[in-house]
This record gives sequence, structure tokens and C-alpha cells, in this order.
Amino acid sequence: QVQVVESGGGLVQAGGSLRLSCTASGLTFDRAAMGWFRQAPGKEREGVSCIGRIGDTNYADSVKGRFTISRDNAKNTMYLQMSSLEPEDTAMYYCAARATISTDCALTRPWYTDWGQGTQVTVSS
Repeated sequence: QVQVVESGGGLVQAGGSLRLSCTASGLTFDRAAMGWFRQAPGKEREGVSCIGRIGDTNYADSVKGRFTISRDNAKNTMYLQMSSLEPEDTAMYYCAARATISTDCALTRPWYTDWGQGTQVTVSS
């Protein structure tokens, strides 16, 4: 059974930084694509960033230049370093996983098979 667990959310002032972590178990981590999604109240869940199993990355336009995704396959962990945070970044952030031999990843929600419970990020103005 695959388990995906996020951590690292919190309250931060605009312009500040946070690092989210996501640990996945029950799958072969270095054969999984991983993604970060977020959902603000009243809005659809949207893709933020993803990373393929050997490090290829994609970012939503809204976070390019501010967020950096990375992974440590030895620790079964993915990270999202968020800088220059804006109030518009306030949302529940979800980690997603998909076992795949492809080196690609996608920012589309249905592509992923396993999800965490989310970690809240709140950016105050």
C-alpha cells in the first residue's frame, strides 16, 4: 500500500520562504514521478510543479523563478522550496505520486495515482 505524507507547511509573511517535504513509501521511489498540487478555498486543485524519476522538472507559470522542486531518491523524499511567497500562494498543498518507467512528469491531476492528505501554507500580507 502506497503512503504519501507531506510536511513543512505553516504561516509565513509575504516575501518569506518555506520548504515542503513529501515522503512516499510502498512504491519504488526511483521509479515514480512526483508532483505538487495546491487548492485554495473555492478553487480547483492546480498543478504547481512535478519532477520525473531522474530529475526532469515542470513548473506552473505562476511559480516559475520562485519555487524549486527536488528529490532525494535515497531518502524517498521530494521537496518544494518556496521563496518570495505571495498571499496568492495560500492553499493546501498536496503531494502526488505515480509509478512509471517514463522520465516525464505531468501537472495534470488525473495522471497521479496516490495522494497525500495535504499541508496548509498560509501567506500573510
